[in-house]
Amino acid sequence: MFLTVLAETSCLYAARIFILHSYEKDHVCGQPQHDGVVFALRQAGYRDTENLELEVYYMDTKQRNNIPELIERQALLARKRIDAFKPDVLVTLDDNAFSSVGLAYAQAPFPVVFCGVNQCLEQYNARVHFLDARHAPGHTITGVYEKLHVSDALRVHCRLFPGVQTVQFIVDRSVTGRAIFEQITKELSGDPPPCVWRMTVVDSWEAYQEEIRRVNRDSSISALYPAVLLLKDKDSTTYTAKQIIPWTTQVSTKPELGVNNMFTRLGMFGGAAVDFFSMGKQAGRMVARILQGEDPAGIAIEDSQRYALAFNLHRAAVLGLDIPQDVILSADEIVTE
Repeated sequence: MFLTVLAETSCLYAARIFILHSYEKDHVCGQPQHDGVVFALRQAGYRDTENLELEVYYMDTKQRNNIPELIERQALLARKRIDAFKPDVLVTLDDNAFSSVGLAYAQAPFPVVFCGVNQCLEQYNARVHFLDARHAPGHTITGVYEKLHVSDALRVHCRLFPGVQTVQFIVDRSVTGRAIFEQITKELSGDPPPCVWRMTVVDSWEAYQEEIRRVNRDSSISALYPAVLLLKDKDSTTYTAKQIIPWTTQVSTKPELGVNNMFTRLGMFGGAAVDFFSMGKQAGRMVARILQGEDPAGIAIEDSQRYALAFNLHRAAVLGLDIPQDVILSADEIVTE
C-alpha cells in the first residue's frame, strides 16, 4: 500500500510529484498534458505551495537531445534528479520519458504514471515486465495510452465535406513516428473510415517536402494527415512541429487534419484530434487516487478517452472551406489567426 496523503490545505505533508517531460518546455504535446495533470490534482485538493511539491524536468528530446546517446544522457540526468527528489509518484509524459526513465523504475518503491505513450505497451513490457494485463497492471506502473481517434477524425471530416475521396497520412521514421504508424494502421483496420486512406513514411525533411508537393499535385487526395513530429535535413538540421506545420500550410492547398488538437494554433486546418489536456487530466486523476491510498497495481490502464474539435478559421478561409456555424459553436477550440 502506498502512502496516503490527505487532501486538505492544513495537511503537514506535501505530496511530492515529479513530472518528467520527453520534450522541451511549452512543447505543443507535452505542456497540455502537464497542465491537465496539475488541473486534476487541484480538483482533488492538491495545490502547489499548500500540500503539493512539484518537480519538473524537460528532456528536450525533439529539438536538441534527439539522438540515442543524448537521450540516454538526459535519462541519466533525469534519474539523478528523481532519486534526489524521492517522489511519491513519478509522472512521465510521452514515449521517450517513459521508455528511457519510467521503465527503469518498474521495481522502485514509488509508482509511475505514464501519459501520452504511443508505442504498444506490450512491446515495452517485453523489455521490462511491468504489466500483467491492461485492466489490472499488477505492479507499480499504470497510466494513459494515447489513442489517436483517427477513425473519428476521418468521420468528422467526411461529414463536413461529403466529397472527400482520399486522405493521405504522412509519418516519420522516429520511434514515435513508427508507433504512430502502427496505431493508425491498427485503428483504421479495426474501425474502417468512410473514405479511402493511404500512408507514406518519410525519412528526411527533403522527402517530406517532396511528399507534400506530390500530394498537392494529386487531385484524388482531398486532405492530409501529417503526423510528422521530427525530421532532419541533409545538413542534420532538426525540424519539429513548430517548423513543419507552418511550412506545410504555406505550401499546401489541402486541409490538414492533426494528431493534436493544439496543432490548429500552429496553422493547421484541424478537425477531431486527441485532446492532450484531457489526456493529462486522466493521468492526474490516477495520481490523485494513488496519493489517496489506492494501489496502482489495480488501477486499469486507460486509452485517451476524449478527442477535441478544433478549427483554424483563418486556414479554412485560405482554403476556401466553409465550416457550418453549428459546428463552430460546438467546437472545443477555434483559432482565428
